[in-house]
Amino acid sequence: MYSSFFGFKEKPFTITPNPRFIFLSKNHKEAFAHLLYGIDSHAGFIELTGEVGAGKTTVLRSLLTQLDSDTYRTALIFNPSLSAIELLRNINHEFGIPCEEQNNSPLLQTLNHYLLQQNAAGRTVVLVIDEAQNLDPQVLEQIRLISNLETEKDKLIQIVLVGQPELREKLKKTELRQLSQRITVRYHLCPMDFNDTVDYIEHRLEVAAGQSSEIFSPGALKRIFRFSGGLPRLINVACDRALLIAYTKGSREVTARMVSAAIADVKKQEQRVFPLRFLRHLAAGTVLVLAACGLYGIFGGQLTTRDNLASSTGTMHAEAQRHQPDQGAPLDLYVQLAGISEGESAATAFNALARIWGVAPAPVPRDAPESVTLEECAAGSGLNLVRNKGNLGALLRLNYPAILELSLPEGKGLRYVALIGREGPLLVIAPHTTISSSELEKYWSGRSFLPWMNVRNLPQVSRLGDNGESIKSLKLLLEKAGFFQGPATTLFDAEMSEAVQRFQTAQGIEPDGVVGGRTLLLLYRAGGAVEVPGLDVKGES
Repeated sequence: MYSSFFGFKEKPFTITPNPRFIFLSKNHKEAFAHLLYGIDSHAGFIELTGEVGAGKTTVLRSLLTQLDSDTYRTALIFNPSLSAIELLRNINHEFGIPCEEQNNSPLLQTLNHYLLQQNAAGRTVVLVIDEAQNLDPQVLEQIRLISNLETEKDKLIQIVLVGQPELREKLKKTELRQLSQRITVRYHLCPMDFNDTVDYIEHRLEVAAGQSSEIFSPGALKRIFRFSGGLPRLINVACDRALLIAYTKGSREVTARMVSAAIADVKKQEQRVFPLRFLRHLAAGTVLVLAACGLYGIFGGQLTTRDNLASSTGTMHAEAQRHQPDQGAPLDLYVQLAGISEGESAATAFNALARIWGVAPAPVPRDAPESVTLEECAAGSGLNLVRNKGNLGALLRLNYPAILELSLPEGKGLRYVALIGREGPLLVIAPHTTISSSELEKYWSGRSFLPWMNVRNLPQVSRLGDNGESIKSLKLLLEKAGFFQGPATTLFDAEMSEAVQRFQTAQGIEPDGVVGGRTLLLLYRAGGAVEVPGLDVKGES
């Protein structure tokens, strides 16, 4: 929107990774040096930690770019598997090792044979595991066993564990002391100082404009630093919003007052305008839960008569009596969900995201609620659904509103909730109910659904040689995202497939070179072609 006004060739402050904007502060350079030293000295284990948004991915991208394929063999695991055997199979897959075996021993033997071959050829094998704070202790123990693959003189594999500060706390546990003792190189990536923050902002402006550009006043820069604390992701959020405010005022300079307004805008809860009919249903649902347990419920039921309200309240009260004998304690997620059906929860969760996308809500029939599916809701609204599976940390990294599938115990079946934001350490479930991740994960099946809109009707491409004008549009999006520099032809060729794989790797999804639904929805966002919603984040400043 504001790019042409300021003379930018592209938006300078997107939160999606773009290799063209890589900036290494003093702290990033120091972290990079520690990683490179640990790898080249064959330390065996290396640990890199940092807060969310500190720039760990930037350091990793710079490191992996630096390690040439003649001297190094690298593998990057973005979304650690839920079990030790799955992680081992993924590691072998990333190194291009056949991994049909289902047992631990043959997989380790195959990996050991590969490592010995690379060692004989004079190559260093590097395994990087991101989001390592999400690994279970059993999986971390499997990683320790992998590190045992060595010769009499040298470690055969260098393992880099990357994660949030929780990783350090996890490694302090008694059962992981053997692993912790083997980590000889550690670095905690701290936020940037004020000078580096200013250099970071000026660097991104210069890359976006193609020349040096002083847009933010000294007072504006100071307020951005105070708000962000030197975290690149928060800097990007504040700068992007401040540029938009300056554009609306017709000012080519961003002042301190504009930054204050931008920060207030970021912190303020986004107000949604709900259809009157939905507000009435939401109010009824709130009354229902208040009557049953004294808490705000997660869903707004569609109750329009006193009989319906009384009936549902009785159901919730019965569940509360059976599952929560201590009437002084708060009811858990199970009790709040047990009072509605699977189909009703699916439609209500979908409608929470339909409002965010600005499409018509799906009907929630009271007579046969079990017949309603998410696919039917999406088909009637013009949205597409991408199925997703993985851990909660990986899902939050996508920064994308999602519908989570929950599995209730005692044969109660499936239920659905809409994840719409975060407030500090808590997650926000529509309509604006906060819950801890541990409470949510009690029932989460690991499956989620990402609604998205194919605004430009772009194709899902899987084969080299496919041709069409829409392929040209895909290449232009890849170019805007910073992953393609060739001519925007209409052919899906090898160059484009490689660009797609690089983009997928940067986004933390499987780099298969196929432009499927997940790749398209992320490409829309990264390419800046349309406004794509993200999670509403509060309380992280």
